[in-house]
Amino acid sequence: MLSRLLGPIRSTTGTARWLLVAGVAITGVFVLMALLAPWITPTDFAQRSVDGVKLPKLASPSGEHWFGTNDQFYDIFSRVVWGARTALTVIVLSVLFSLVIGVVLGLVSGYVGGWTDRLLVFLTDALYAFPSLLLAIVFSFVLSNALGGGVVAAALSLTVVYIPQYFRVVRNTTVSAREATYVEAARAIGAKDTTIMSRYLFGNVVQSVPVIGTLNAADALATLAGLGFLGFGIQPNEAAEWGYDIERALDDAQAGVWWPAIFPGAAIALLVIGLTLIGEGLNETVNPALRRRRLQEVVMPARGLATSGVAAAGTADGTEGER
Repeated sequence: MLSRLLGPIRSTTGTARWLLVAGVAITGVFVLMALLAPWITPTDFAQRSVDGVKLPKLASPSGEHWFGTNDQFYDIFSRVVWGARTALTVIVLSVLFSLVIGVVLGLVSGYVGGWTDRLLVFLTDALYAFPSLLLAIVFSFVLSNALGGGVVAAALSLTVVYIPQYFRVVRNTTVSAREATYVEAARAIGAKDTTIMSRYLFGNVVQSVPVIGTLNAADALATLAGLGFLGFGIQPNEAAEWGYDIERALDDAQAGVWWPAIFPGAAIALLVIGLTLIGEGLNETVNPALRRRRLQEVVMPARGLATSGVAAAGTADGTEGER
């Protein structure tokens, strides 16, 4: 599957390639921030003092505090950088969980059919009928009592939102592929159902899953920020979260103190743009209807060489005719 994905990328030019390059570049900056957070930030995400000296409250951006400080005596630059780690961790976990569960359920539902298919379709359609943010709020409220208000609870609350999307795509593709000739041949040689689904169907029904995953990643970040803004996301003592920081900065923004809200908001916007560009670029790359392949230049022979070649051919024909 990786070779099938890399092949179109190498042969794609124009808008799709620039979308991918721009998206990877923007997202790569946030990945580096997340990985290097302990070394590039002056304080921890919940640290209010340095060497026993308390940080100033609502200090404007300066050389000492690049993004200023907020009303909780936190360094905003540190909160933004640590928030990148929180956001990417939640995104990776939620997309990975929903991908694994949705793909497995879609394969089973599409291949087995019958009442199993009807029941799974009914359950996933019921989940899909809810607005994504409302569904995430409900499961966040339920899971926070069992798992606490940490990263895992936030990731699982987002997982429930995206399972129906993977289920629908994989299930519909499996329904059309289960009657294919290669599946019938596998049944004829006595292959088990689990073998058919894992070896013969899986690779053919997950072609569009990477594209859905990148698009869901952007939506998951926005949903996570919405949960934090409404107070249903990650607790502030568990990790830095951009949506919570924006909610805390609303009163300061009304008073003319702009920096506590502008930097977390800009981080959310940039990362959403980066992930969306990756998804759109992959969509144009993988989708044959949208992809434009690089055309090889046709080199015509020189005029003199072409004339001499025609003359030589005519001489040869004439010689054969005389013989």
